[in-house]
Amino acid sequence: MNYKNNIAALLLCATSHYAVADVNNGSFETWLAGSPSGWTTIDSGISVNKNTTVFQEGLSSAEITVNTGTQGSTDIQQLVSVVAGQTYKFSVWVYHTEGSIKARLYIDGYQGYSNESLVNQWQQVTHSYTASATSDIAVGLRFYDIAGFDGSEIVYVDYFQPTQASGGGTGSCSTNNVTFSLTTDNYGYETSWTLTNTSNQEVASGNNYESSTSYNESYCLADDDYTFTINDTYGDGICCTYGNGSYEFSLAGTALINGGDFNSSETKTFTLGNTGGIPGGGGSGSGTYSGTYYDGISSTSGYPLKTELYNLIKDHANQGYSALWTFYENHSLDVYFENDGSILDIYSENPLVSDNYNFIKVTDQCGNYSGEGGCYNREHTFPKSWFGGKVEPMNSDVHHIYATDGFVNSKRGGYPYGEVATASFTSTNNSKLGSATTTLGYSGTVFEPIDEFKGDLARAQFYMATRYENLIGGWQNNSVYGDAILDGSSNQVFELWQLEMLLRWHTNDPVSQKEIDRNEAALGHQGNRNPFVDHPEYVDSIWGN
Repeated sequence: MNYKNNIAALLLCATSHYAVADVNNGSFETWLAGSPSGWTTIDSGISVNKNTTVFQEGLSSAEITVNTGTQGSTDIQQLVSVVAGQTYKFSVWVYHTEGSIKARLYIDGYQGYSNESLVNQWQQVTHSYTASATSDIAVGLRFYDIAGFDGSEIVYVDYFQPTQASGGGTGSCSTNNVTFSLTTDNYGYETSWTLTNTSNQEVASGNNYESSTSYNESYCLADDDYTFTINDTYGDGICCTYGNGSYEFSLAGTALINGGDFNSSETKTFTLGNTGGIPGGGGSGSGTYSGTYYDGISSTSGYPLKTELYNLIKDHANQGYSALWTFYENHSLDVYFENDGSILDIYSENPLVSDNYNFIKVTDQCGNYSGEGGCYNREHTFPKSWFGGKVEPMNSDVHHIYATDGFVNSKRGGYPYGEVATASFTSTNNSKLGSATTTLGYSGTVFEPIDEFKGDLARAQFYMATRYENLIGGWQNNSVYGDAILDGSSNQVFELWQLEMLLRWHTNDPVSQKEIDRNEAALGHQGNRNPFVDHPEYVDSIWGN
């Protein structure tokens, strides 16, 4: 793929100092003569190859074979530029296959190790670096053999951040984080495309594709009108004569344009509004709390901070399960998207277009249903079966119980939240139930909400881990799906695959105004707050390492 990022102001949403610290080809997507481009040092004790089966991000990873016990010959490294006084968050994802090699992060000196005992799953190693001078620093990994090393071991490495990669910048996107999905037909090399803005400037493009292959890329686009043109040199489109190709641009899980059945060329347009993102979505609201609620918190990081927050929020007033209807009637209304006062249902809300159906408050409470749109009910985003059934106060804690379509709620059931590869059910707003993606670290059935609500739900899960710190360590065996996401502890709480996903959702979908408003209403309802809405930085402070 040959993506072109010609208009940096449109595509790069990170601040300038993050862009300066970019790791070249940190996603290991670009390879030249069998080596990952941009990496200036690959020592003799390792071999590096492209792998398209085991990857964390993008479409490939670096498969590193460590075949020497001489640690001085096991580096992969490059130089990046940093600016004096600026702070950068470096990280890398590592996947061990045997557990007899450690990977050590190198950021201008040796930093943290990977946990070699976590085999056949992805883990993240991070380091916060403040530059003392404007200069080039060395960034990379070194590999260390430990007891049991048999002379050769494979470690997969991916998504070195902040990364200079195809399809957008680093850091969070403050405007529109748009996803481009493409599945090629049997002749992928015939396909090419361009995306231009109202000034007819090309902001992205792609060509030289593999056949019968799926691609996904993220773009951070400013508010503007865009024109997408896709070409097929043979003149038969990408569907459906020779394969079943398709394309789609989407925002927050909702399609902007899509297609695949055309002749030589097809052009479609879409508009990204002038509101700086989706109303009520990731770009809205800072999540910064300025009151006195947290004045007594003295810890700054780790599980001690979590315990102090538990002691702060644990004594809330349980209002009972039926009181949730009154809360929804007054505080779960759509005043952010269509602004029509209907019930804001996280499983049917379409942030960019009109909803397929709407629920009238009170009137449309469940009730019976035979399909979508029948009625709305009370969805325990942390399912009842995970904490043992209709047990109070968990059963009535409004911080994790949302208004949702009754039928979609029943489809979700007690399954974990996750990221879906193949859907067995898709709701009208593109929420999905199906088999988990291979990169998730979990092989069962999962339910995936749309991007607009992923951060909200992640912060609800972090709330549950904190509010019920005294109980949650004993919930692991209440249900098979609870066991899948809970690790049996009262500190980390979540299995690593779930924790990594929740951290990703929390980062990618920041606190919005709808969450801020809901948090204030919950305080009035039951007398406590969700700390991770008020102080989203607490999430990283507690679980980031």
